[in-house]
Amino acid sequence: MLAAYLILGSVLFALGLIGFMTRRNLIIMFLCTEMMFQGIIVNLVAFGRYPLNGAPTFDGQVFALFLIAVAAAEAALGLALVVLLYRYRGTLDANAFTQLRDD
Repeated sequence: MLAAYLILGSVLFALGLIGFMTRRNLIIMFLCTEMMFQGIIVNLVAFGRYPLNGAPTFDGQVFALFLIAVAAAEAALGLALVVLLYRYRGTLDANAFTQLRDD
């Protein structure tokens, strides 16, 4: 059963990584980052529920909750930054933000 959850988490992480590397829209890149976080959380909970040796513990779930809190803070900051960059340049293309210097 652990293998199925690890495969699911790995697939989520890989899809997020592929989306992050191939897309240029900042919102899509941001959502792909969140998908990678979800893959990591699935793996953490799976390792907590089905440990390699010993009894199941809540360590994975607790660490997953901590990661969800960090991801929520990251989402708030990231979305605020994306909105600010859109107001500054009028586009969400990542290539438009290669040089962020003062003119």
